[in-house]
Amino acid sequence: MGPPSSSGFYVSRTVALLLAALAVALLLALLILAGLYGHCPRAGQVEPCSSGVPDAAPSPPPGAEEREPTPQSSPAPEPKVPTPSHDQRPPGPWDQLRLPPWLEPLHYDLELWPRLRPDALPAHRLRFTGRANITVRCVAATARLLLHSLFLRHELPAVRGPLSPGARDAAAGRVPVDDVWFAEDTQYMVLELGEALRPGGLYELQLRFAGPVFEEAREGLFLNVYTDQGERRALIASHMEPTFARNVFPCFDEPALKATFNITIIHHPSYVALSNMPQLGQYDRTDINGSNWTVTTFYTTPPMPTYLVALAVCDYDQVNRTERGKEIRIWARKDAIANGNADFALNITGPIFSFLEDLFNISYPLPKTDIIALPVFDNRAMENWGLLMFDESLLLLQPSDHLTDKKTLISYIVSHEIGHQWFGNLVTMNWWNNIWLNEGFASYFEFGVINYFNPKLPRNEIFFSNFLHGALSEDHALVSRAVSMKVENFTETSEINELFDSFTYNKGASMARMLFSFLNEHLFISALKSYLEAFSYSNAEQDDLWRHFQMAIDDQSKILLPATVKSIMDSWTHQGGFPVITLNVSSGVLKQEPFYLGKVENQTLLTHNGTWIIPILWMKNGTTQSLVWLNKSSKVFPEMQVSDSDNDWVILNLNMTGYYRVNYDKLGWKKLNQQLEKNPKVIPVIHRLQLIDDAFSLSKNNYIEIETALDLTKYLAEEDEIIVWHAVLANLITRDLVSDVNYDMYPLLKKYLLKRLKSIWNIYATIIRENVAALQDDYLALISLEKLFATACGFDLEDCLQLSRELFSKWMNHPKEEIPYPIKNVILCYGIALGSDKEWDFLLDVYTNTTEEEERIQLAYAMSCSKDPWILNRYMDYAITGSPFTFNETNVIEAVAASEVGRYIAKDFLISNWQGVSKRYGPQSLVTLIYIIGRTVSTDLQVMELQQFFSNMLEEHQRISVHAKLQTIKNENLKSKKQSARIAEWLRKNI
Repeated sequence: MGPPSSSGFYVSRTVALLLAALAVALLLALLILAGLYGHCPRAGQVEPCSSGVPDAAPSPPPGAEEREPTPQSSPAPEPKVPTPSHDQRPPGPWDQLRLPPWLEPLHYDLELWPRLRPDALPAHRLRFTGRANITVRCVAATARLLLHSLFLRHELPAVRGPLSPGARDAAAGRVPVDDVWFAEDTQYMVLELGEALRPGGLYELQLRFAGPVFEEAREGLFLNVYTDQGERRALIASHMEPTFARNVFPCFDEPALKATFNITIIHHPSYVALSNMPQLGQYDRTDINGSNWTVTTFYTTPPMPTYLVALAVCDYDQVNRTERGKEIRIWARKDAIANGNADFALNITGPIFSFLEDLFNISYPLPKTDIIALPVFDNRAMENWGLLMFDESLLLLQPSDHLTDKKTLISYIVSHEIGHQWFGNLVTMNWWNNIWLNEGFASYFEFGVINYFNPKLPRNEIFFSNFLHGALSEDHALVSRAVSMKVENFTETSEINELFDSFTYNKGASMARMLFSFLNEHLFISALKSYLEAFSYSNAEQDDLWRHFQMAIDDQSKILLPATVKSIMDSWTHQGGFPVITLNVSSGVLKQEPFYLGKVENQTLLTHNGTWIIPILWMKNGTTQSLVWLNKSSKVFPEMQVSDSDNDWVILNLNMTGYYRVNYDKLGWKKLNQQLEKNPKVIPVIHRLQLIDDAFSLSKNNYIEIETALDLTKYLAEEDEIIVWHAVLANLITRDLVSDVNYDMYPLLKKYLLKRLKSIWNIYATIIRENVAALQDDYLALISLEKLFATACGFDLEDCLQLSRELFSKWMNHPKEEIPYPIKNVILCYGIALGSDKEWDFLLDVYTNTTEEEERIQLAYAMSCSKDPWILNRYMDYAITGSPFTFNETNVIEAVAASEVGRYIAKDFLISNWQGVSKRYGPQSLVTLIYIIGRTVSTDLQVMELQQFFSNMLEEHQRISVHAKLQTIKNENLKSKKQSARIAEWLRKNI
């Protein structure tokens, strides 16, 4: 599956707002579904509940396949023996998350018939029917069969066998099925047989079922409704990972239970059907109502897990090319294909396949690759073998995207999904506890592939921004999980879904990169080749991977390790968190300790009893040194000592390839600071970035003094790398530091930074004015410029304010001349803040004529930047009355309250309009507004005043939770005040 966030720490505010809005909408949908689900019949029924979707009709009986079930058709047949409820069952294998090892699936004949018709849109309450004949081998004698099924209604299954190997065996007997029941908590369908299956025997499970096509959740089979060529259209697609195949057909839904699939899709003749394999044949079918349908069959798949089964039924066009004799097709809306939006993705896909084939010396095994751009796929992508699925925003390139990071983003995500064709599809982890073997290596190779095709890209800085920063920011010793977890730690299916977070992707990629760093390219790739060849079409554990790396190490003598690869890497993957290593440059003593959030004095290893085997690449005075290892809590490295010379300094963790933070004693930091002030370019960009990021993180969490981190910023007038500036501003221009709470520090920080900011500002202001097109190939600038411009304008740098006026005015007069995308949020906001109602009304007009949701969110937030009370009051009034504008994408009151000026205006607005706000956005919105308006409280009196102000607006239970939250905000602000007082004192000495 594609990474949840494509660019790590560096996400624009607009995108973040869009993602947040989508998350809220999805949460509400799930809550509604949960409520409906509570009224469904419970366990013990052959017709399990359909999760808030009206019951789908059952499949037609044998001999009547043409009949389309009606929505109100009769329920599925009752089992022969009354079925007791689940809570009457004794404990058994149905209580376990893992399937019992009684059966081994070998092959599925799967037919699916979704009832999507172009003449019946909108297609609400859509359903599908299906048949699955599953050939299994009995491993252990059993008279009870368990397989996964969720939200499906079933007819009574049949079991045939034993079968003769390799024959259809029409004369095979039938095994009686006495009962069918469902263990809903573990999502099992249980078949009670009249006799036991024989070990070694082949059997066929014959199942007929029906289920819902989901409209809101992109799980199982789901519906997308969209507009193309001016018409409303719909498509159906699938998403099975990790545990949603059971929503579509009864199956053995675990990654190690690979089987081959013959897939048949019945669909309306005007649609095209796609699946993992190429089309085998087509024929017509007429249902009982006389309606015509097309039956499309597909070639047999290689052995694969259920989560890779894929299908789509759509009215799309495609563009195609051939790469090494294999067809690649990109499917998308007809408008998008006609406009060439899919051409970029098509042109990079083939070369990426070829690069990875050559790298691993393993050909892509399928005869074709289809990639489909879905109108809505929740900003993600999926690597299904032969049919990759993307949210169209991650695949299609618009003409307006030339000054965004979209081209690079598409390249990374396409590379990630293609990387999965080897890591995940060809070789699959044995179970979900090692999902990092899929996602970590796919993420690592997305980075490697793009750097191969774009060698001028700053690879270390990009890896930091896309992966490493996000991982280190989330990870710490006390609560972080390990990337490789024990199977027994999982008790619920929902816990599997939770593994697909940025932590798995980012830390997994960082583990792969660190492994590469202490080997060499030849060893790294040869070990992976051996691993992929050994486990092709099969499954692997983490230890299997380490064994193949060890084999590569043992076959040579140049690289020597202090322990086995397994011992080294298990120390990183089997425990959460990461180490901080601290070097005393006077003595050469190097020690390690776990990284804690908010370290306290005398904190011991009692809460984290592990150590890491740490590879340390390092440099001294700009020269790379030999690799050393820290494999215990402390060790002396005399070669790391420095002299009194001003030119003697040490930096550990070369290119930030190690997954840890680095601390130094006071002399070590002083030496580095002196070098930065003397000649910063001697220290590579990645290490200037590292010093800033490590120092501020360590100071924030009580490992070093804040003054030590601030000392590293003195040289910034000479810093011309925008990614370094981004790290500085991300740590200093934060809401808790730059707010009314710290009013005494703000003017000092403003004066200090503006003095140093002008050089980097002039570089990019000139580019914006004279040659903005030069930015399109500068990825780091594209992801960093917004923070630079927001800071410069926020500090009232006159040139920034003037540039904002110029660009906004130019856009007003010539709307086709777009504001450069990387700084659009800033320019829109300051164009409004510096303007009058003329500019505000213009933006409102643009908003009303815009249909793109992301842009509407961007414009709605920009309109909240006005500093005129009457404009903001009018804006909020529009919002709660819904007239003449609805502003459905944004909570306008919250947007206004988020600014320093708007906070007071929003508070006054609530005095007479709180009921309207509650009605428009819901009662919980008032609680959120309290937290926004009260974000600067720092005394009990302020807390009490705010509570009294909102008292009559809240329910009793809300008052209690609000009081607790405001006390937390107060305490955080008091802590921030103490920190800002120290920063202010340092600034006074250094301005």
